[in-house]
Amino acid sequence: MMSKTEVKAAGGEGLSNGQGPAGEMKAAVSGFLNEFRGFQHDMAKRLQQQEERMNSLDRKSMISGRPALSAARDDGAPHLKAFGAYLRTGDDDGLRGLVLEGKALNSAVAAEGGYLVDPQTADTIRSVLNSTASIRSIANVVHVEATSFDVLVDHTDVGTGWASETGPVAESDTPAIERISIPLHELSAMPKASQRLLDDSAFDIEGWLAGRIADKFSRAEAAAFIAGNGVDKPRGFLDHAKVTQGAWTWGSLGYVATGNAGDFATVNASDAIVDLVYALGATYRANAAFVMNSKTAGAVRKMKDADGRFLWSDGLAAAQPARLMGYPVMIAEDMPDIAASSFAIAFGDFRAGYTIADRPDLRVLRDPFSAKPHVLFYATRRVGGDVSDFAAIKLLKFAVS
Repeated sequence: MMSKTEVKAAGGEGLSNGQGPAGEMKAAVSGFLNEFRGFQHDMAKRLQQQEERMNSLDRKSMISGRPALSAARDDGAPHLKAFGAYLRTGDDDGLRGLVLEGKALNSAVAAEGGYLVDPQTADTIRSVLNSTASIRSIANVVHVEATSFDVLVDHTDVGTGWASETGPVAESDTPAIERISIPLHELSAMPKASQRLLDDSAFDIEGWLAGRIADKFSRAEAAAFIAGNGVDKPRGFLDHAKVTQGAWTWGSLGYVATGNAGDFATVNASDAIVDLVYALGATYRANAAFVMNSKTAGAVRKMKDADGRFLWSDGLAAAQPARLMGYPVMIAEDMPDIAASSFAIAFGDFRAGYTIADRPDLRVLRDPFSAKPHVLFYATRRVGGDVSDFAAIKLLKFAVS
């Protein structure tokens, strides 16, 4: 046991340092609390980082499950938020003053009939149009900002002559330049959706709208480029005058007859295909292609030459077109069926022979009033098309002559 003097000394030293049993306990508790606060802060930071990682994974999984239209989009981009708000609620405040594809989206644009679709949506619609069974995929496509597109064609030849060393050179004929004007026409689509569907945040409004518009536009274009009459729509190549190849002149399309009304000839049926190929000039044959619908293709692919070999051959790789006499075949369902005096098969260099002119912008106007409780989306774009070289396309007529 300590003596009284030792106890007094120990107590005096402890008191002098302010560290009695209570003080030591207080210091220990204070240290523990400080360490606990640090632990809490560290855990909160780790939980926040974990939550951010999970949110990032959720966003990636949601994006990967969407259509291709939305897969590469940044949902935080201002123009996407603004455009999405406009489609869902009609709120166009975010679109005012916003610049998309170098064009200001302001009240002036709205007064013209709607807002430009954001760049990603517009690009997706164009890619769908290019991939459809339309001669757009093999024609000459130009993008213009004007109301029409003029094609200058020189379909004459410069005269030539042989000259001696000292003799005079005779004047040659002046070539004639012809202007073909292709006006742009308004192509429109008006899909609709219920407001309840638009209010569902899980509904991909941009993807749905792009898909519906692309489907409508592609079918309308495909028909017009083949048989359109040029009145408020592109003029199809089958709408032009057609004459027998022997009497062909500029401004009309030459044709070859099968020799049998409404069918191929009963003897040597494949001769008509051969005649059609060689009715086209050698300059155009290198880039030429056949155009026909599925019913006609079903009849043609059964044909054989004199040695029993099929004229038709399927593509050797995926997505490669079938070939007829070595030339690619495009199946366009808007081509007419085989019938008496029909022009069911076309052959030519369509990149030289047919020009499609369109404006790259697409406009969308939201109408929540005309079809309540549905919301209408009025989408428009401008496109035109016409024959630009009458020598580059030939037709097969299912007739005696």
